[in-house]
Amino acid sequence: MEISDNLACLFTAQIQDHEDTYRIQVPTQEIELGEIEPEGTYRVAVMPAETQTEHTTANDTVSDSADTAGLSQSRSQRANQEPPVDVGETRTVEIDSIGDQGDGIARVDRGYVLIIPETEVGDSVTVRIENTTENVAFAEVVDRHQRPQHD
Repeated sequence: MEISDNLACLFTAQIQDHEDTYRIQVPTQEIELGEIEPEGTYRVAVMPAETQTEHTTANDTVSDSADTAGLSQSRSQRANQEPPVDVGETRTVEIDSIGDQGDGIARVDRGYVLIIPETEVGDSVTVRIENTTENVAFAEVVDRHQRPQHD
């Protein structure tokens, strides 16, 4: 599947029945990251959510990076920046969501997205970056950290 360079965000949501219409809720994080705005008009593509956990490749899933520190920074300025991670680099991250292919998603510098197979929301893992693109990197788990115990 080819992904447009104009992709502002990518998330998974359920379609909800609401009287005579159906709704998809946009996660608050997508608004806070500054790529989309409330009351804005956007094109929406709907694809079935995959439940398989096979390894995602660069052509399967792409999510646009976003700048959490400087929300006013324009998309074109970010497009000229190099990815904030390098192939072979290791990072310790926390999985904050699950992508359409069932892989874990973590965000690092400037909201840059890491896709990490065989992880779940809340996992704390050390990963090695295997492949990078302008918008997303793919990583493999090299160490799993114990989840904190809550009382």
